[in-house]
Amino acid sequence: MVLELVAFDIETTGFGVDDEVTVIGFAVPMGVRVFVQTGSRDADSVERRVSDRVPVHVQVTTHPTERALFEAVGSFTADRLQDDDVLLVAFNGERWKGGFDLPFLRTRLARLEIEWPFRELPYADLLPVLTRRFNTTVTSCDGGDGDVVSDDQSDLAGVYDVLCDGRYSDVDPFVESGEAVTAFNEGRFADLVAHNVADVLRTRDLGRLAQWYCSKSEFSVKSLSPTVQR
Repeated sequence: MVLELVAFDIETTGFGVDDEVTVIGFAVPMGVRVFVQTGSRDADSVERRVSDRVPVHVQVTTHPTERALFEAVGSFTADRLQDDDVLLVAFNGERWKGGFDLPFLRTRLARLEIEWPFRELPYADLLPVLTRRFNTTVTSCDGGDGDVVSDDQSDLAGVYDVLCDGRYSDVDPFVESGEAVTAFNEGRFADLVAHNVADVLRTRDLGRLAQWYCSKSEFSVKSLSPTVQR
């Protein structure tokens, strides 16, 4: 049985332990589900403005605080993901020695004393599969003496543009991922959500590509169920 891929990605205010999660998005079979923290600011018509930019169905809910966002995500995963035949995937979400999304989430959830939302879910990280089992090296002339320069693509946007058709890159309003922090600080929630939607769609397409060309053993699937519940 092949599990249905559900790609996810988060946005944050930075990398420190005191920084917060601002967006969590999931690419589900029927489209994309996005949860946005607004910092108690107005965020009118975010879903409509994002839907005008992207070629898939997008459902967006806004939440005044990080706590409210986490509580909504917990309800969503319990209702929609747990007990279904899904495989949660991310790009550099958590690997054997590293990763960003899941470690960041654990710290923020622990600080707020909120229950882990990914119980009973299997997880696989796509970065090792894609960079080890596919050639993602781009070559070009350096413009000087004609030497060929090789560049190994290892970030999500770069790997996606090499291996896929690149169509979701046009959805992303940002060139650098750090622009997501500025967008949140300035209250540009539609741009922030569009960036997250682009990332989860890129992740989903890369996951499907890996399924088509790699064996199940390449995915290093693990359970996200905690040892005990709070």
